[in-house]
Amino acid sequence: MRRMILLLNTVLLFGMFGPAVAQDSLPPAPYAYRQLDDPQQEAAAQDLMETLRCLKCQSQSIADSDAPMAGDMRHQVRIRIAAGESPEEVRGWLMQRYGDYVSYKPAVSATTWPLFAIPVLLILLAGGILIRRMRGRA
Repeated sequence: MRRMILLLNTVLLFGMFGPAVAQDSLPPAPYAYRQLDDPQQEAAAQDLMETLRCLKCQSQSIADSDAPMAGDMRHQVRIRIAAGESPEEVRGWLMQRYGDYVSYKPAVSATTWPLFAIPVLLILLAGGILIRRMRGRA
């Protein structure tokens, strides 16, 4: 019985941590750390990578992050730009794949409009309150 419990615990631990170990042991994508040969394409890729969020780090761009996922995203950006896609096409593909959160410059859509509307509404509300108080004092 004890052997069965030990075996079950071992299987559960490997099942939980095995994928994490496997991910870190994979070799990085070829263009994760290697620049494109064309300086204009590399500049476009670098500019785009500065505006894309690392989904693992969440506070760094994929250009600054050392996370394996950011390396994979850098690789995708570079090979797509080298294939002739525009930076906006690559951004659109990444946003379709990972969601609007991946971009530091989200587009106005059905899911992101509150990000743009709420600050404007708050400014209008604060302005209305200030005008009422100013009129009340006069």
